[in-house]
Amino acid sequence: MKTGMNSLSEMGRRNFLGNVTTGLMGVGLQQLLSGHVQAGSIGNPHFPAKAKRVLQIFCPGAASHMDLWEHKPMLEKMHGKPLPGEENMVSFQGKNGPLMRSPWPFQPAGESGKMISSMLPHMSRHVDDIAFFHGMHSKTNTHGPGCVFVNTGHATEGFPSAGAWISYGLGSMTDNLPTYVAIPDVRGEPPNGKANWSNGFLPAKYQAIVMAAHKPIRNLQRPPQISEKEEAVTGNLLSFLNHHHAAQRASESELQARISSYELAARMQLSAPEVSDFSSEPAHIHQLYGTDSANSLKSGYARNCILARRLLERGVRYVNLYCASRASGVDGLLNWDAHKTLKADYERHCPVFDQPTAALLTDLKQRGLLEDTLVLWTTEFGRMPTNQQGTAGRDHNPDGFTLWMMGAGVKGGTSYGETDEFGRRAEQNPTTIWEFYSTVLHLLGLDYKQLSWYHNGLDRRLTDVHGHVIRQVLA
Repeated sequence: MKTGMNSLSEMGRRNFLGNVTTGLMGVGLQQLLSGHVQAGSIGNPHFPAKAKRVLQIFCPGAASHMDLWEHKPMLEKMHGKPLPGEENMVSFQGKNGPLMRSPWPFQPAGESGKMISSMLPHMSRHVDDIAFFHGMHSKTNTHGPGCVFVNTGHATEGFPSAGAWISYGLGSMTDNLPTYVAIPDVRGEPPNGKANWSNGFLPAKYQAIVMAAHKPIRNLQRPPQISEKEEAVTGNLLSFLNHHHAAQRASESELQARISSYELAARMQLSAPEVSDFSSEPAHIHQLYGTDSANSLKSGYARNCILARRLLERGVRYVNLYCASRASGVDGLLNWDAHKTLKADYERHCPVFDQPTAALLTDLKQRGLLEDTLVLWTTEFGRMPTNQQGTAGRDHNPDGFTLWMMGAGVKGGTSYGETDEFGRRAEQNPTTIWEFYSTVLHLLGLDYKQLSWYHNGLDRRLTDVHGHVIRQVLA
């Protein structure tokens, strides 16, 4: 018995050492052969794509369409009068008062002459590249479910975000940075927090990694007592042991994701500090974005905009960039939820959003990145054309609002759909988030009907059982 145990022990050591060598060679070969496609994802588009990557800018709080993007002359004409047919309308927070015009004039912009709020002078320079969706409507009028609905196509938590679906469908373009990054605002996370960039029921590796200019990733530096060579050898051995362990538990996606995240973290020891280091950015770029602003909210968001560009140009597939955050005890303080004092609220939010966002679009265009980058601007729903009774603000309106897209494959200078003459309801070409994402997936070369995952007895999709591609906005 004793001899047999020594023999088995010896064979174990020999096999282990042999398998380490073979295993490491296999890991390296697998990396070379697999290129940039993540294991388990579809990895290839269904048809030739116009876009390779996505930047989604999200303004939580339900940014008002009729005060930013969709001009309504009838609001100016009938300011102070009841909304015809809905004189006693009760909405999310109670009874509504009369119609209320926008506090700021709209001005024509670009060659298209698109009317846009004078509160957005920098963004107005990009209207000829934007396709506006003015006939959006939602199935919820509550911020948390509304944000999740616009990000995932479902009003309840537990479903994959658009970024997770696209990460699954197309895989990674870089080995050293995450496929999908969420950049929360300096003011905090949006309503319902991490559910907005969750993997849902997809394997855990498809959830977003959270990064921000104001929130550096911790624990990336190698301890000084460990040499670079020692770290590399240890990492190789750990990789073999992890993958051998995971191969025996192939159904445990969280284990696979944990291993992948640790390996990515090791690679990010070099890549993450570099992508977050803005010292190489010239002074004119900082001036363009407004990082030198005395307004700390604006300068903080501007730095996040630069981070978004640096991530995109280094191969990150999907970037969620947030401008504003969660609801607060004071409506409209931390996000675009202007229930009581719309003028003061938006005179605080618009300067934070306008210059840095416009600078990001300009920068992407100058670098040629808009040729294969799709940019989305989103919010969870709109606002009422009336004032909330007894206030100078607007209540929630899920029945009509605006989203837009620009960049790769998008026909700029166009508007699809519109709300009625007051901005109350989507009237012409009403559009849901499912059609919006059907179009997004199409531009990425993905068929929204084929991008699915079997879960709980159903083939689930980003667009649920709905959707169609809106070809009127395609170049």
